Amino acid sequence: MIGARGGDDLSPLEPARTRIRQGNFPDHRALSDRGYAVAPEVEGRFDAALVVLPRAKAEGRARIAESAARLQPGAALWVDGQKTDGIDSMLRDMRALASVDEVHSKAHGKIFRVTVPSGEWLPADWTARKHEVAPGFVTRPGVFSADGIDPGSAMLADALPDRMPTRVVDLGAGWGWLSAQALARPGIETIHLVEAEHAALESARDNIRDPRAQFHWADAREFTLREPVNGVIMNPPFHDGRTAEPRIGGEFIAAAARLLTGAGRLWMVANRHLPYETVLAQHFAQVHEVRGDTRFKVIEATGAGRGAARKGRR
Repeated sequence: MIGARGGDDLSPLEPARTRIRQGNFPDHRALSDRGYAVAPEVEGRFDAALVVLPRAKAEGRARIAESAARLQPGAALWVDGQKTDGIDSMLRDMRALASVDEVHSKAHGKIFRVTVPSGEWLPADWTARKHEVAPGFVTRPGVFSADGIDPGSAMLADALPDRMPTRVVDLGAGWGWLSAQALARPGIETIHLVEAEHAALESARDNIRDPRAQFHWADAREFTLREPVNGVIMNPPFHDGRTAEPRIGGEFIAAAARLLTGAGRLWMVANRHLPYETVLAQHFAQVHEVRGDTRFKVIEATGAGRGAARKGRR
């Protein structure tokens, strides 16, 4: 199975006979805790496959291609998804490529079965593992900003100081473009790239060969180090799938404050409408917007642990 989330009802699937490919760290951990064999990459051959369509069309096609490559001709490949994730479009594509012999609809979703044909039957662009997104940078299907440099990250990179702190963490590092821009400035001795999406982190490993970079597949909201750092950069997510969750950005801010020394600095970018200033003031003594436009704002904060919340407890 490819794409199961941590809270999905998987009761029909026997853990002993099921392998789940899940590269999102929190979902991977939740599924593992439920007794399933879970890995960010799955090897071997299987009797059948079930693909859950993601939001990104290219990632959905890549999941189908990966599953098909691990099945014998004649095996069943099930595809499950919501209308909002393009299940109807995928059903049309599959009918043009192979035999679809069972379709079930419920609420706003569908699940259908494809009988895997023999030979090469999927278009070549479905099987591509990665592609060049900018000179010297590759991404994989489904990662954030897979088709180009995120404009918020570009604004944040322009706002970074000419000389960076010596020890830096990039929370939610994605495919590594922002870390690469930070490493191009003098000052950094070590930078920790923390990313929950395994495919994005693997892209970052491809993109950054600098020995000062350390890579961590982890939930940025829980990430810790033995020693504090004096710089954090981040472009935190504010969606969980299609659902807006500004709380996630607040948890990134709290994590940054835990990682930093009191004199360390946080540089973050966020969409203009997100009210992060209140959360920042709870964790940092000084908070300033240093750059912005109608879409984004870049905020610098220092004085970790000396915000309003801590003062209120004294």
